[in-house]
Amino acid sequence: MLNHTEVIAVSNAFKEAVDLARRVADSCANVLILGESGTGKEVIAQMIHNLSKRRGHAFVPLNCSAIPENLLESELFGYAKGAFTGANANKAGLFEEAESGTLFLDEIGDLDFGIQAKLLRVIQERKIKRVGENIYRPVNIRIICATHQNLQTAIQQKTFREDRKSTRLNSSHTD
Repeated sequence: MLNHTEVIAVSNAFKEAVDLARRVADSCANVLILGESGTGKEVIAQMIHNLSKRRGHAFVPLNCSAIPENLLESELFGYAKGAFTGANANKAGLFEEAESGTLFLDEIGDLDFGIQAKLLRVIQERKIKRVGENIYRPVNIRIICATHQNLQTAIQQKTFREDRKSTRLNSSHTD
């Protein structure tokens, strides 16, 4: 992806999102970006990473809705040899791939409760456990999440956990 440290914003809402992104870039806070599909959420996430102290490390994007649920856990956390059929070797997941950098989880609102609980544990403990292992591994990453879904409605409908903490950015282009 391009080095997005300069973003041209036309609408007032997007200008505000860019300004807020610049202000949170150097913090250690995890970030939740809200906005409709196609409004530049990944551009904002990449910009936050590129303006942060983590810019010299990996920016690892993942569209959560593009990975089947039964594969998402091993994609994020990695797995141990023999953990399941076809696991012929140990494999690091995206949390480890993003070490010292940023993991961008797009469409976080599509995650099921089980993965949401495991993600919350990573945020709280800063440790991951590969599928099929009993060893916890420390991770030093920033997590930026994005969704087009109305999470307040999803919480009310009991499809999204309420106990997450983040700074919110709205990347809508509408004024």
